[in-house]
Amino acid sequence: MASPPRPVLATPLLLLLLLLPGNAAGAAAASSPVNPFTAKAAFIRYWNRKVPNNRPHPAFFLSKLSPLPAADAASFPSSLPDIRARLPTLCSKAALLCPSSPSESDSDSDVALASRKGPFASYRDANFTNYGSGAGAGTDGFNNYSPDVNIAADSFRRYGRDSSARADSFSSYEANGNVVTANFTSYAGGATGGSGSFTAYAANTNVPESRFSNYDAGANGRSRGFTSYSQESNGGESNFAGYGKSGNSLRETFTSYGNDTNTLSSGFANYCESANGATDSFTGYGVEGNVPENTFRSYGAGANAGVDTFKGYRDGSNVGDDSFASYVGKGANGGAAEFESYGGSANAGSVDFKGYGQGGNRNHEIGFKGYAGDNTTFKAYAETGVDFKEYHNTSSAATAATLTSEEHQQRLKKTKWSPEPGKFFRERELVAGNRMPMPDIRDKLPPRAFLPRDIARKIPFEASAVSEAFRAPPDTAMGKAVASTVAECGRAPSRGETKRCATSAEDVVDFAVDMLGDDIVVRSTASTAGSGAEIRLGSVTGGKAARAVSCHQSLFPYLVYYCHSVPRARVYEADIMAAAGDGEKINRGVAICHLDTSDWSPSHGAFVLLGGEPGKTEVCHWIFEGDMTWTVAD
Repeated sequence: MASPPRPVLATPLLLLLLLLPGNAAGAAAASSPVNPFTAKAAFIRYWNRKVPNNRPHPAFFLSKLSPLPAADAASFPSSLPDIRARLPTLCSKAALLCPSSPSESDSDSDVALASRKGPFASYRDANFTNYGSGAGAGTDGFNNYSPDVNIAADSFRRYGRDSSARADSFSSYEANGNVVTANFTSYAGGATGGSGSFTAYAANTNVPESRFSNYDAGANGRSRGFTSYSQESNGGESNFAGYGKSGNSLRETFTSYGNDTNTLSSGFANYCESANGATDSFTGYGVEGNVPENTFRSYGAGANAGVDTFKGYRDGSNVGDDSFASYVGKGANGGAAEFESYGGSANAGSVDFKGYGQGGNRNHEIGFKGYAGDNTTFKAYAETGVDFKEYHNTSSAATAATLTSEEHQQRLKKTKWSPEPGKFFRERELVAGNRMPMPDIRDKLPPRAFLPRDIARKIPFEASAVSEAFRAPPDTAMGKAVASTVAECGRAPSRGETKRCATSAEDVVDFAVDMLGDDIVVRSTASTAGSGAEIRLGSVTGGKAARAVSCHQSLFPYLVYYCHSVPRARVYEADIMAAAGDGEKINRGVAICHLDTSDWSPSHGAFVLLGGEPGKTEVCHWIFEGDMTWTVAD
């Protein structure tokens, strides 16, 4: 008699496939198998329970899942000190954004640096302490220093003290970096002569932070040039505190400083205090910047015969705020400041002059020549020695909403600033055959992965806790980015908005299901092809008015998404064709049209580019790389 057939033993993978519903199991079996004991497999099982509609799992979303092995995730410590102690291991295995750990070949110790002479090329994350003290004539060059680094940390402390005729050059410094911090503390104190040049400094960086504290204090006859500084950077701050204190005949030139930047802040506090004969020039400063913010506080206090020139300052910029408080103020003598062609913004912001040129000294000479701006206030400034020449307020922003479309476009052509072409557009443009500019939709944030939910929940979503766990002190660029993200997540929602910051992939799915139900799909533009070029639209689908959920990345050590429900929106998908040649298909784009803009600011870039005003017109935009939109399944 024949033996009965032997039973087939189910492997872990087969068990996983049997648990997958319908088509999902077949799709998983047909593709490369997923280890069932990984975070990716766990998330797929979670997705299938929460969204049981058998839709394919989007590759762009799965690519963001944690690569951390299950054994490591299960054994990870639960207290913040333990997490901090194991941070290097966690960062490398979980693909997080953490402080870099340079090898000995990348960086030298303080002792080695103290005995070495420049130039310093292809360096990173170095601490220059007591470097060049008392040195004679010579040159130190920092070229291609800390390029393409995530969370670079460079420190120049007690650098070049009491040196003589020393020249320093910072060229292509920290270019293309992410969340970089540079500290210039007690730099060139008591130095005589010499010069310094910051050229192409922090160009194309994301959230740079540079601090110049007690820089050139007590120096004599030093000159500094900041040229093409922080060009095209995104976010970040530059702070000049205690800069040039008690210096003699110092010359500072800020040329093409912060041009084409996005939300860059500069702070000048206690700058040139008690200095003698200092000369500062701000030329082409902040040109065509987006929402720049500059603070001049206690600038030139106690100084003698200081001269400041602001020429072509913030020309063509978009909104933003400037504050001049106690400028050329208490104890200053013979201060001179000339504001020429100041305030020629494409979309005016606010400027506040408070306590300007005061102190009872009649030797000040402060001139406003060809000054134009909106919302400008002069409070408690000196009654003598201030000359307002050709000063006038403009009101372009107030009248923009009343212009016809043709008049608005003509006005835009006369201004230097406007949002990138194609960043916003009208719904009527989403038709097959239409040619239009495609904005740069590339993800500008550094690559990171989600943390497994169990680990993310062990780290309180508080700025102090995250900064402690990831070694990001509050006064660093990363620490401030963390605080900004936490604050934005804690902001009260707008009218009609429901929002949540998702710290794990599961949180993203949960929010989308809570808002839209469990029969949903997630969409994102397929690639970045066509960015910055003219395109032609092929087939266009979608357009049903409904609620949608949009999720946008936030800057954080691990992936955090700001997700919010968007009332009254229409989501479209469109084939994107090359405009030139035979017009082949190069991409599949996802666009969302916001039908209710009543709560948007009148100065929103969409209205600057397209005209119109809040609540009276719809605004459409593409879904950028890294972001996503959820809708009810068709």
